[in-house]
Amino acid sequence: MGAGMLDLGRLRALHAVSVHGSVAAAATALGYTPSAVSQQITKLERETRTTLLERRGRGIALTDEARHLAATAQELLVIVERAEVRLEERRGRPTGRLTIAAFSSAARGLLPGVLAELGRLHPGLDARLTEVDPHLSVDLVVRGMTDLAVAHDWDIAPLPAPDGVEQVRIGDDLCDLLLPEGHRLVGRGAVRREELAGERWISQPPGTVCHDWLLRTLRSVGCEPDLVHLAEDNHTQLALVAAGLGIAVIPRMGRGPLPAGVVAVELDPVPRRRVYALWRVGASRRPSIVAAVRVMREMYGSG
Repeated sequence: MGAGMLDLGRLRALHAVSVHGSVAAAATALGYTPSAVSQQITKLERETRTTLLERRGRGIALTDEARHLAATAQELLVIVERAEVRLEERRGRPTGRLTIAAFSSAARGLLPGVLAELGRLHPGLDARLTEVDPHLSVDLVVRGMTDLAVAHDWDIAPLPAPDGVEQVRIGDDLCDLLLPEGHRLVGRGAVRREELAGERWISQPPGTVCHDWLLRTLRSVGCEPDLVHLAEDNHTQLALVAAGLGIAVIPRMGRGPLPAGVVAVELDPVPRRRVYALWRVGASRRPSIVAAVRVMREMYGSG
């Protein structure tokens, strides 16, 4: 291989596949189509005269050579990021591209306003959003796959802040008990958790923090919840509540107006999840990070 042969964009594509485990997931993270990512990898294979991806069952796997190249790519991307951060710091104003990863209800209920305000305040800033699973966002920051992440936790599962990552609390997202019209608890004041025995529940699937929170909270007051319907999307849960098929606890952020046939009732104590912004320590002085976090806290409240 001769000098100057390796294209940084193609290395970025390979690194994204190594981080996310598939071409489709890498494409989502990079904001490309899967075919564009595949083309980048194919060109990199041709340039390096090396097989980088192998078919394995229905998916793909990186060859040993690809893993070594992806590790080197990560080192290069860190160096490039450092150079970009220094340039931005010297200019003293938010410029260039800022990538933000956020869980779905923040992507829907918080980020549209934040991105619009950033665009108004800082025309030279190109802020881009990717909706991600909340479990992935911290790791994406650690690996340098996103500049800024918006994540959440509950009291039962505090958000880990790995070495090299800083976080600030943006605010608290309060949750309500959602009931179908005509339910025995509609029209009451705040409902205590002990009163929820025997209910049919609509919940997020196992493995999610919301699901774990519901199980632990109800078991702590002697209720074994009957989880009859499982749905990842909050709007699917609301549709099931509206049809009278069960009750749910759903956060307010990104929930939007309640559909006909659904009533929100306060729980005592009120469940809340804490919302954070996270970024790499090396980018703490970067004007675009500072500006984005400030706008988030102003638009959502500082907790």
